[in-house]
Amino acid sequence: MPEIAEVETVRNTLKRQILNKKIKNVNVIYDKIIESDKKKFVKDLIGEEFIDIQRIGKWLIFETNHYYLLSHLRMEGKYFLKNSQDEIVKHEHIIFTFDDDTDLRYHDTRKFGRMNLIDKSELYEVEAIKKQGKEPNSKDLTKEYLYEKLHREKKPLKVLLLDQTIISGLGNIYADEVLFASRLNPLKLGSEITIDDAENIIKSANSIIKEAIKMGGTTIKSYTSSLGVTGFFQQKLQVHKREGLPCYICQTPIKRVKVGGRSTYYCEKCQK
Repeated sequence: MPEIAEVETVRNTLKRQILNKKIKNVNVIYDKIIESDKKKFVKDLIGEEFIDIQRIGKWLIFETNHYYLLSHLRMEGKYFLKNSQDEIVKHEHIIFTFDDDTDLRYHDTRKFGRMNLIDKSELYEVEAIKKQGKEPNSKDLTKEYLYEKLHREKKPLKVLLLDQTIISGLGNIYADEVLFASRLNPLKLGSEITIDDAENIIKSANSIIKEAIKMGGTTIKSYTSSLGVTGFFQQKLQVHKREGLPCYICQTPIKRVKVGGRSTYYCEKCQK
């Protein structure tokens, strides 16, 4: 699943390639991806231009002249840029055709991704946007804020770091890496952390996400940015997907357990 660094990579890449192109057609092949009215979605976008692309958590916010197009990639969503004459292939579900006869094509093998076209005044009325927590690099993500959010919870830290209403944008990969860097066990309960632990989580999240964005995100399994950019942060992973391999710090084999239904990787010695 693309996480904050991967979504940011897609955002930056698309900004270099599709801004100020006029949309002359929208082809919705699988309409369940569209949360707003399909006919209005198509009608309102024709004649618009993408003038900016923002990001909130894992949401891409495509700004047009009059609207915001919200896009969540979920598990397997990708964007491709193609010539309009190119054959439409399997799993290309939404196609935006520009006046220069190029396409922005949304590809999603699992069809879990979602899009929603809204008026600009409605952005923070959308429930999914309104409930987003603080971003890892936000000055509003303070140790006091995070401690207050975590210390009353009888849930494992791994589960809490995946909660988008607490920290926005962290997913399975980076939650594992942040907990390792913070020397915190993923099974430790939120109610057991100290304010120093909260501060360590923030420092780790900030530095890891910053480095991951610089390296284009993490390419694992079938996820890449799909726009001619492949992430390289997987070369820096300390624990995620390293089950049985020696910890880089203490040589103890990395362990994998299920936490909240998600495969979780950690070092038993470094993260007691």
